Amino acid sequence: MKAHDGMYIDGAWRPAAGRDTIAVVNPADEQVIAEVPAGTAEDVDAAVRAARAALPAWAATAPAERAARIAALRDVLVARKDEIAETVTAELGAPLPFSQAVHVGVPILVAGSYAELAASYAFEEKVGNSTVYAEPVGVVGAITPWNYPLHQIVAKVAPALAAGCTVVLKPAEDTPLTAQLFAEAVHEAGVPAGVFNLVTGLGPVAGQALAEHDGVDLVSFTGSTAVGRRIGATAGGAVKRVALELGGKSANVILPSADLAKAVGVGVANVMGNSGQTCSAWTRMLVHTSQYDEAVALAAEAAAKYGDRIGPLVNAKQHARVRGYIEKGVAEGARLVAGGPEAPREQGYFVSPTVFADVTPEMTVAQEEIFGPVVSLIRYEDEDDALRIANGTVYGLAGAVWAGDEAEAVAFARRMDTGQVDINGGRFNPLAPFGGYKQSGVGRELGSHGLAEYLQTKSLQF
Repeated sequence: MKAHDGMYIDGAWRPAAGRDTIAVVNPADEQVIAEVPAGTAEDVDAAVRAARAALPAWAATAPAERAARIAALRDVLVARKDEIAETVTAELGAPLPFSQAVHVGVPILVAGSYAELAASYAFEEKVGNSTVYAEPVGVVGAITPWNYPLHQIVAKVAPALAAGCTVVLKPAEDTPLTAQLFAEAVHEAGVPAGVFNLVTGLGPVAGQALAEHDGVDLVSFTGSTAVGRRIGATAGGAVKRVALELGGKSANVILPSADLAKAVGVGVANVMGNSGQTCSAWTRMLVHTSQYDEAVALAAEAAAKYGDRIGPLVNAKQHARVRGYIEKGVAEGARLVAGGPEAPREQGYFVSPTVFADVTPEMTVAQEEIFGPVVSLIRYEDEDDALRIANGTVYGLAGAVWAGDEAEAVAFARRMDTGQVDINGGRFNPLAPFGGYKQSGVGRELGSHGLAEYLQTKSLQF
């Protein structure tokens, strides 16, 4: 696609306040494919002002009409799905089939779910002699990451619109083209001017200006825990609401009664998807000591199948970071059984699918979020030991439990300090709340719980 050279503010593309630009690089061949404007605080201010001006009318719009606009947005995304998938592949590097199925297919599903929720949600209820109203929180500053560029936008913008909020979006600088396509879709769907606004730019400039702006009532951020802490501190000083979806180091717990081959195979596939650039990826595989050697062999075999099937990492910084973690794993005594730090291709930010054995819970690769195609196998002695290891990080975003008996898996999962757990490979549910415990964040996305993040309550007593 041809990139826009301005910002989408108040229903139109307008010139950026400054002249600086951001180069968009295809991570598969390291070539610049486009340039977008680097937004300034002035651009953010214009976008927030437009959102505030549009707020009263949009908040007063009937839920059925808001639902209709979200449904129309979904329909535009469906009509333009091939173009969007090709754009995601070009700026993120994901293989085209993965972009089509996941990067575009999932957000279309999520947008449809919010069209239905906007029409059916109980924005008003009777509680004794009171009437309780769920009202929009106001102007939302949405700051989204690069790893799932369309999904993360839809997961914030769709519920915000359903709630009656207006939005200013600052997308990741690595994947702004997908955000521009989304803005085009919003316009084509007939969403009123000012209800949705887009400012491209760098996090420390445009992102910080958006988080600090007095006209923003809620900041919804997905990204690293370090940046989330700063946003939380800024919002706390202004008594401003936040929703933070942050890092993860999820455990894939395979109990002795499980189908070992299936659990290992699905577990490796889970990490290799999106080249490991998934905050909820099950990067720690916990296996009983009696099955550990077999699991290591199965994991190495499974990883080998992904050698030419995964895309590159998003940029040079991420490429160096992941390779550095692999080198540190080796230096701390973990045993490489697949992959390694050596770049498998001369061009592009590729990393080989990597599997570590003999990982102990205190090692860096078992504690820190790598955000690459790296699986660490950790042995445990009994269920209490497995639980201690599973809960033994600062994160608590997602996880998995496998067992021959579903009740056994559920009993273990209930003791895990994490926000979402898949039982025996449970399927993705766009209506289930997603979000973390501990330093994995504050708040939830998706479904009615995600909608509630953008609402505040008022009660009238009679």
